[in-house]
Amino acid sequence: MTENKKKPNPIDVHVGSRIRLRRNMLGMSQEKLGESLGITFQQIQKYEKGTNRVGASRLQAISSILGVPVSFFFEDAPGGEAVETRGFAEDGSATFVVDFLNSAEGIQLNRAFVQISDPRVRRKILELVKTLAGGSAE
Repeated sequence: MTENKKKPNPIDVHVGSRIRLRRNMLGMSQEKLGESLGITFQQIQKYEKGTNRVGASRLQAISSILGVPVSFFFEDAPGGEAVETRGFAEDGSATFVVDFLNSAEGIQLNRAFVQISDPRVRRKILELVKTLAGGSAE
């Protein structure tokens, strides 16, 4: 008899990655999120990998703790192209932002950048990054 290892559902993986994204954006550890929910950090790891499915009430609690609407966890979810609910929002090709913020460098850069209070310094940094990138990406 062979072991039945099911692959995680793509929606569960996506929701988990959005939980990880938002948690990292806030600089919150898995331990802290788990503590707030009354569960272990290992359970948070399983949610974030999509190994374990997040129930509706738990997702509601996570959205409250992380300060986002439940819909945040489903933005750009796989298989959602049939239902157009974004109105004038950008199309799914803007997932590069999510990919960037899911990277360690993106999170560090974002955290450091938002701590700069002087708007002139922020503009200068933006210009520097554009110059280093070799273009004028908007």
